[in-house]
Amino acid sequence: MSPQEDSIRYELAEGVATITFNRPGKLNAMTRDMAARLVALFDRIDADDAVRAVILTGAGRAFCAGADLSGPGSSLGQPPAARPAASDDADPPRDWGGLITLRMFDCLKPVIAAINGPAVGVGITLTLAADVRLASNTVKIAFPFTRRAIVPESASAWFLPRIVGISQALEWMITGRTFLAAEALAGGLVRSVHEPQDLLPAARALAREMAQGTAPVSVALTRQMLWRMLGADHPMQAHRIDSQLGAARVRAADIREGVASFLEKREPHFTDQVSADMPDGFPWWTPPRFE
Repeated sequence: MSPQEDSIRYELAEGVATITFNRPGKLNAMTRDMAARLVALFDRIDADDAVRAVILTGAGRAFCAGADLSGPGSSLGQPPAARPAASDDADPPRDWGGLITLRMFDCLKPVIAAINGPAVGVGITLTLAADVRLASNTVKIAFPFTRRAIVPESASAWFLPRIVGISQALEWMITGRTFLAAEALAGGLVRSVHEPQDLLPAARALAREMAQGTAPVSVALTRQMLWRMLGADHPMQAHRIDSQLGAARVRAADIREGVASFLEKREPHFTDQVSADMPDGFPWWTPPRFE
């Protein structure tokens, strides 16, 4: 196994894929190769119908201490050894944190961040494209960009205000200060705070709740509908998509199974798969280009 593969562990059990940043001696600081592998793992996750939900976490006492700036070529801002499909050689330089969050944004499976320790810079901004964030009570978080004379990355200027509101986002981003799990909870950044030993069990329980008894295609469509509608300027846009996707799904086998299982008071057995049964008209948006 290469050092790049060692730096991120990937496990799949009971429909839940767990991605673990695995450089505990470096507090799981992110390298450009780790970023490229993370993007590739989300490609793998979307293609694998056995994956129903995803957990991101860190090995050791940290979640991710930010970008690894310790060695030559370590910075996320430098070109990688191999550019992922999301980037084009003709494009201007890309922010690697943004390539991660944009790929997570497009993911067809729900994503949970189990923030087990310090999360700084890209270590916290990459979690903003997750659907839910849980934190250990040992967590320390910082968006330190103004204290480094740089600007927010990972498309966090788009994600963070939508999660916590503009006033809270501005306070955390402009001060760049470090804050604890209790403040993250009060500010709406994390869903819940746990003792360290209880964090992953809580994340796995939530992942199983998302995966069990739910229809994979419906989950994928719902995730994208909610995220995409954050940028809509009128509810008519949501109404159009509701109507289009509702009409496209009405003859699906899962619809019949959903009704039958309800009437028969039993757990459903859904058979439609994300890899093969997404409705006509998906995706309904045109991805913008990076220019």
